[in-house]
Amino acid sequence: MGSCHCGAGTTYESCCGRYHSGHEPAATAELLMRSRYSAYVLALEEYLLATWHASSRPSSLDFSGAGKTKWLGLEIKRHHIIDAYNAQVEFVARYKTGGLSAVRLHEISDFVFEDGRWFYVSGVFQ
Repeated sequence: MGSCHCGAGTTYESCCGRYHSGHEPAATAELLMRSRYSAYVLALEEYLLATWHASSRPSSLDFSGAGKTKWLGLEIKRHHIIDAYNAQVEFVARYKTGGLSAVRLHEISDFVFEDGRWFYVSGVFQ
């Protein structure tokens, strides 16, 4: 069993793998953010779309170049609970594409809790 891609320090199976398999929804916006990062690492389009709020969800994602992307890590900077139905997660994800210099993606993401699940709504790059 390997370490989880999200950097939580546990195995993939006991961390994001349980969300990806559909056994349970992520209990917090931060856990959903972590599982979505891992889903990008693994190019799990179905999971990403299912955890994206319907109000902002694209019809599909393009993972045609996913094999060229090397994800380098995730740092959660802040998990802000606004109320029982809204939260924000600030994070930095690092990756390289096609051997180029590493890219630093810094975002504050908005999440909403509906029907017993957290959903990613949108994000603002920092």
